[in-house]
Amino acid sequence: MDLIKEFQERGLIQDIMPGTQEQLNKEMTSGYVGFDPTADSLHVGHLLPVTILMRLQRAGHKPYALVGGATGMIGDPSGKSAERNLLDKETLQKNVDGIRAQLEKFLDFKADTPNAAVLVNNYDWFRDYNFLDFIREVGKHITISYMMSKDSVQKRLETGLSFTEFTYQLIQGYDFYYLNKNHNVKLQMGGADQWGNIVTGTELIRRKGGSDAFAATCPLITKSDGTKFGKSEGGNVWLDPERTSPYQFYQFWLKLADDDAERMTLTFSFKTVEEIKALIEEHQQAPHQRKLQKALAEELTTLVHSAEDLAFAQKASEILFGQAAVDTLRSLNEKQLLEVMDGVPQVTATKDSLVEGLDVLAFLAESGVFPSKGEARKMVQGGGVSINKEKVTAIDHKLTAEHLLNGKYMLVQRGKSNYTLAIFN
Repeated sequence: MDLIKEFQERGLIQDIMPGTQEQLNKEMTSGYVGFDPTADSLHVGHLLPVTILMRLQRAGHKPYALVGGATGMIGDPSGKSAERNLLDKETLQKNVDGIRAQLEKFLDFKADTPNAAVLVNNYDWFRDYNFLDFIREVGKHITISYMMSKDSVQKRLETGLSFTEFTYQLIQGYDFYYLNKNHNVKLQMGGADQWGNIVTGTELIRRKGGSDAFAATCPLITKSDGTKFGKSEGGNVWLDPERTSPYQFYQFWLKLADDDAERMTLTFSFKTVEEIKALIEEHQQAPHQRKLQKALAEELTTLVHSAEDLAFAQKASEILFGQAAVDTLRSLNEKQLLEVMDGVPQVTATKDSLVEGLDVLAFLAESGVFPSKGEARKMVQGGGVSINKEKVTAIDHKLTAEHLLNGKYMLVQRGKSNYTLAIFN
């Protein structure tokens, strides 16, 4: 399998060092990607390097995932407009452990696998490396003019760049040298903004007499409108289900614009390029059906979470955006219900009001779902109000405790897709 050729067909190559393709076609090659432990979970922005390592392993090569326990103490200036806050050791260790657990879900680390993945932490080789030894053995090989020429440095000179961040490329360069010397790692991959740091590593390997070293970077992923990919209205879309629920994760991909969906499917899907092109053509014939978004959302939700989580996400989507029956809504436990209703406007009422039956028009007006009883009456008479997915057919309808979901909630629907979650305390 010509991995670089496939990467090129998927639009995954920005810069590549001469000889990289030939090296991968010649023999099983060890390659690595680094992950900055700025949080205890990876997010959608990390999915590209994760899937790059997965593709590397599936093509028969040996993937190394480097978690930057040492570099995380410094902060990479690449792509940053300001210096980041430095993390303490306890926080860094928590983040490293969280990332390690997530990576084990995507890569095969089993020892009996010929090209088993390896997880390394650069703190292991930096913690006993003193400053004087480092500047003698590493610093003397890289000139100031070479370091100053990097885009990551040039772009920060006007806003300010500390010596700490300036030295980051030496630290990352030494990572590559160490892995090349001790683990025969010959390839480093990363985002386009990492090219300067990566080639510092190849230069250090060359000057210190290491073995062959190669480099490849992917284009930075942005949305078609130019904004950063991997963000939603609530911030980062995390791979940790406690931070971003599988339902929210599924919805993120489902909501992609058509242009983004085509690029992201080529980028992230493990379908063949031929299959993806056929799917894109099918999507273009009926874009309103969002077949491309659905296929990608299904594949990635299963990959990152599970088939069971996908089934729940689809069920939840049917509740808000389809013709789900009340039984489907009532099958959700409280945690699932609140996940589905995340972002839905909420109103509160008392359970005592349900004892003798709560007049539906009074409830809709007094809770603020409608501005007045008159407006509520018109909508009910027009068949536009549902409680828990059941249409309200009479203006004298009474709400009781039997309407409560999980003993506490009611889902009020106005028209096709305007929802309010009523919480009865």
